[in-house]
Amino acid sequence: MRLAQQYNVANISKIIQPTDRPGTVALVAEAASTVGPFYGAVIGMKNGPYERFDEELFGPLLPSLKIVACVNAGFNEFDLDWFTKNSIFVTNTLHAVAEPTADITIMLILNTLRDFSRFERQVKTGGWRGNPTAPPKDPNGLLLGIIGMGKIGKHVARKAQVFGMKVQYFNRRQIDAEEEKKLNVKYVSFSDLLATSDIVCINCPLTDETRGMIGEAEIASMKDGVFLINTGRGAVVEEAALIKGLWSGKIERAGLDVFDNEPVINPFFRGEDRCIVQPHMGSFTDVAWKNAYHECLANISALLSSGKPVSPVNTF
Repeated sequence: MRLAQQYNVANISKIIQPTDRPGTVALVAEAASTVGPFYGAVIGMKNGPYERFDEELFGPLLPSLKIVACVNAGFNEFDLDWFTKNSIFVTNTLHAVAEPTADITIMLILNTLRDFSRFERQVKTGGWRGNPTAPPKDPNGLLLGIIGMGKIGKHVARKAQVFGMKVQYFNRRQIDAEEEKKLNVKYVSFSDLLATSDIVCINCPLTDETRGMIGEAEIASMKDGVFLINTGRGAVVEEAALIKGLWSGKIERAGLDVFDNEPVINPFFRGEDRCIVQPHMGSFTDVAWKNAYHECLANISALLSSGKPVSPVNTF
């Protein structure tokens, strides 16, 4: 309630404790009929169990609903066509989750290069018999290729250079020369990035254009022994192609915080030593949570005061 007052949002009239998809759909419908009407809604953290965000979930809040502010940076979970058709703004967070997601990206890069997870398991299971015969990779001097130079990608670029990595990137739009110089990064084509990077790091959102953008042909064009990191969205990489790349050795190791059909993931990823996995926790920090809710309420406040939210992902 204090946050609502801070952002000049007059009243938070209902806090729903979501459950699974059917339960949450029922709770929203009940709130609409007993407490509403509602002008805006905030989608909080831990929203995976009741995705997708669509007419079934938010339809009962029409016609009063004007904005749905989400703590996520990505927005592929939304049926944007439906929201736009009904003149409802959808907003994401621009800053709150960017740096924590970059942090876990760097963690996965270092983990895959140095093979920390496998060595830890050896120690804990009593398999440690001295140092391995072949040393793992050092990050110093390696070429990191970032796909998606948004806020997360920029944080990754800055942090990676602390460890001596060189950085190139591909983005749908090249960033301006002054920012490239400040970040010390080089723009290259998609094909050149795949062919020359020692580490391919995916930080782009999931859209119609990026779905499946890393498939069998793209992996085949990468350097032998490449390291693949994905903290964007699972469906950006074709799962079968990734598994084939790991089996063949084309991909030395992969670090993944996102998966297709998560939280139900392919059993291969649970048992494969050369795949370092995390449960989509890039933004899972206390500071990120607090800041994400601030951004959501700032979007609602801006719509109330100016007629436009701060970070809309749709227009009409």
